[in-house]
Amino acid sequence: MTHMETLLPLIAILIAVGAFAGVLAGLLGVGGGIVLVPAFFYLFGGLGYGSDQLMQVCVATSLATIIVTSARSVMAHNRKGAVDWTILKQWAPPIAIGAVVGVLVVAQLRTQTLQIIFGVMLVLIALYMMLGKASWRLSDHLPGLRFRVWFGPLMGFISVLLGIGGGSIGTPMLTLHGVPIHRAVATSAGFGITIALPSAIAFLLTPVATAPPYSVGAVNIPAFLVVIATTTITAPWGAALAHRLDPKRLRQVFAAFLILVALNMLRKALL
Repeated sequence: MTHMETLLPLIAILIAVGAFAGVLAGLLGVGGGIVLVPAFFYLFGGLGYGSDQLMQVCVATSLATIIVTSARSVMAHNRKGAVDWTILKQWAPPIAIGAVVGVLVVAQLRTQTLQIIFGVMLVLIALYMMLGKASWRLSDHLPGLRFRVWFGPLMGFISVLLGIGGGSIGTPMLTLHGVPIHRAVATSAGFGITIALPSAIAFLLTPVATAPPYSVGAVNIPAFLVVIATTTITAPWGAALAHRLDPKRLRQVFAAFLILVALNMLRKALL
């Protein structure tokens, strides 16, 4: 059976996964990578491409798709005047630095290690989504340069380790410092571009000998193309819904789903 014949039956699944990831990126500001990384892991593993470098491919391909997803989400939010461009300009350089460092670290880690990191961090993110309250505050305003200098690179670094956009970390960080939720979601979508663009370029130049077919470096091109074809359509839908719905209950249900995904990932890594 040829590689293409093996991949074709999975195109419909990738379309569905991409559509779901796009809506989430716009609606919740959590980044489609939370869905894409485990989806790619199970799909590629099911195709027989499990290896010590499989998670590198999943992370890299997810980040490549986030470039497009985040761009579409930012444009949709910006039409509603929700993006805080001042925050984006201030945070972009330190976040990008952390993202590049993250690529260098990911390239040296085995799949099992990345699975454990992903599983643990996903549980923490899900618990915050489930239990966090909009009223929680650390401050009524964002801290200044000292905070950006260390937290910006940390955000970029962790996001690359997980293959996610900045929304999962950036949105709660902004809301905890007094930024209204809709503005925080919209602005965090911009963090995704800052993280994904430099890291995806670096991953394209990172060779992975055991990558699935039609990969360039660590980025799988068929998965990238199929997913962005759907996320490009569905990310604006999520952004539009974010301005009309109270996402609290949806966040709680989705967080429970993430915990199950994370625990299964940890089970596979540890057993």
